[in-house]
Amino acid sequence: MWAQTKLLIHATLRRFGYRLMPVAMTSGGECLHAMMRQHGVDLLFDVGANTGQFASAVFERGYSGRIVSFEPQSAAHGALLERSRRNPRWEIAERCCLGERDGETEIHLSRNSISSSVLPITSEHTALSPDAGYVGTERVSLRRLDDLARPHLDASRAAFLKIDVQGYEQQVLAGAKEVLARVRGLQIELSLRPVYEGQMLFVPMLNLVHDFGFRPVHFSPSFVDPSNGRWLQADGLFFRET
Repeated sequence: MWAQTKLLIHATLRRFGYRLMPVAMTSGGECLHAMMRQHGVDLLFDVGANTGQFASAVFERGYSGRIVSFEPQSAAHGALLERSRRNPRWEIAERCCLGERDGETEIHLSRNSISSSVLPITSEHTALSPDAGYVGTERVSLRRLDDLARPHLDASRAAFLKIDVQGYEQQVLAGAKEVLARVRGLQIELSLRPVYEGQMLFVPMLNLVHDFGFRPVHFSPSFVDPSNGRWLQADGLFFRET
């Protein structure tokens, strides 16, 4: 019955000069891999690596270039070193927090590790995700990505920057202006609601990324209110126009 219905739909559309074509549903990971391949990306800066979930997924999709990962939490940084140990194309940078200046800062450690941030967490965040609550702090050195990335960029033909730093994105960008001028693409976490105190929200961040010369390619939800489906955070993928 369904086969006959499809034939009828196709025949009717052809009478009016149209064709029904299948639509490919592309995930954020698939889009990222395809765009990096299209732009010839051979170097990826993984800022806010945690224990290496993002980098591992990129390698599993067939990426053959180099990844340099940055992570400030001591426990996560140790796990990251162990996870990358057998991959010569995966380098783990010194343990530090990336920001707009050199110095020191304090990072708040969340129970679930992935929600840890330099910024205070909001009550809206912990109400929806209780395991994101802070359980301690660590002092860590603060560095500018521009200073740490330069030798890697000089050896690369086309680089990409991923930032997932739980509300601290604006500060990372402020210390990465040279990097931003040289990379082909950017993936950054965007907050539609204030889940960390003092963070830059969705629209101003879109404008800032646009001013750096990047155009949106794909958005995918990263933190959703389960009671109503509202997006609180999304991963935004951007590339320069070619």
